[in-house]
Amino acid sequence: MLFNSYIFILVFLPITLIGYFILNHFHKYNLSQLFLLGMSLWFYAYFNINYLFIIILSILINYLIYYLMKKIKNNWYRKLLLFLGIIINIGVLFYYKYMDFFISNVNFIFHKDYPLLHIILPLGISFFTFQQLSFVIDSYKKEIPDYSLLHYASFVTFFPQLIAGPIVTHDELIPQFLNKKLKKINWDNLSRGIYAFALGLSKKVLIADTFGIVVNYGYSNFESLNSTSAILVMLSYTIQIYFDFSGYSDMALGIGKMFNIDLPQNFNSPYKALTINDFWSRWHMTLTRFFTKYIYIPLGGNRKGKFKTYRNILIVFLVSGIWHGANWTFIIWGLLHGIFSVITRLFKNFFDKLNPLVNWIITFTFINITWIFFRADSIKQALKIINRVLQFNFGIIPEEIKKAFETPGIVFLKNNVTKLNFFPFMALQLFFIITFFIILNSKNVKEKMDNFTPTIKNIIITVILLVWCIISFNGISTFLYFNF
Repeated sequence: MLFNSYIFILVFLPITLIGYFILNHFHKYNLSQLFLLGMSLWFYAYFNINYLFIIILSILINYLIYYLMKKIKNNWYRKLLLFLGIIINIGVLFYYKYMDFFISNVNFIFHKDYPLLHIILPLGISFFTFQQLSFVIDSYKKEIPDYSLLHYASFVTFFPQLIAGPIVTHDELIPQFLNKKLKKINWDNLSRGIYAFALGLSKKVLIADTFGIVVNYGYSNFESLNSTSAILVMLSYTIQIYFDFSGYSDMALGIGKMFNIDLPQNFNSPYKALTINDFWSRWHMTLTRFFTKYIYIPLGGNRKGKFKTYRNILIVFLVSGIWHGANWTFIIWGLLHGIFSVITRLFKNFFDKLNPLVNWIITFTFINITWIFFRADSIKQALKIINRVLQFNFGIIPEEIKKAFETPGIVFLKNNVTKLNFFPFMALQLFFIITFFIILNSKNVKEKMDNFTPTIKNIIITVILLVWCIISFNGISTFLYFNF
């Protein structure tokens, strides 16, 4: 189920909120948790009921491993359980996400013709697999108290973060489920949550989906792009993925707040970053945290000399690329980020002496170029688009790109407010100016939510954005990170 859908906003979310707090009002705490679990499973299975079996079986197996680790004292057996838990989780992820990629590469290298399995990727499998991996590893380290199966299953399936993060740890979420003070409806939290949800929804529906039209056109017609249109397509994807992922993260935070649950921040104005290392401390923050805790530090972190530090950085970014998708484009994207991260460390003194604006331009340019690999269907396509960008063959902008920005809001503004003849190119300019202003000058939603007061102004903004977004739904538009 999508956050940006009628059934979620008008049916699922109101029913879930009302049912959860009514049951808590009558002190039916376990029943309310079971109700939330059931609704989360409905949310997950909405697109494909077959997904339900996978996540339920995964939950049961991981909880059994945790339970046995609590009972067994022998370290050898506990290590065996840890190994089993890692193999099962990674194995399931590999089968569903990477098996066809593996078979196609075996066919290419060894000149074989093994048939592809054409496996449908279960939604959110990368996210809930990592979440459960962290739980199994922390169980081995004896860092987890006694949790019931109900609360563990709720931790894995809590619907705001189930499909595209944040990747939550047990100590961030389960204690909140157990806190009876959070079971009563809190009108301040509810208003903050609705406000954050409205802001996130507007990012997705009004901004990301608009730029997505340009991106889809550009990558479908990359052979015919001139430098002008190629640059616009490149920038459009940079903006699309920012507002798409930021929008989801904001909505997740907002929905969690409606239930009096604080989810960890996953997005902190990453395009304000002056270095690539700063970027990764702001973009998908909980994924960076996971890789740091469970891969980078166990490899030795920065404790064993510069060479091994750089090696560890490259390994982490290689894994990050693989995690994001079963395609060589993602692997190249990850390695490029790893190499640039190493370069910024090797020449730290040089970069530190540069003007902050120069550092920002270098970092933002690098991010733009590497996003091309992230979005492209193949390395050939990515290189072709980069070639178009660098050819300096500037020309006219295709009508399909300009018309993408003639949104219902622009048409309404043109006809009812300004009475000006908005040429398509003016709408394009307006979108780019507004989005870059938001990216570079606006506070992130967590900051806004923390300082939120239910004033008339904020209420009007929230209502206008919600209504505007709802009437702008033009069919199903999935979030980009659903693919990972």
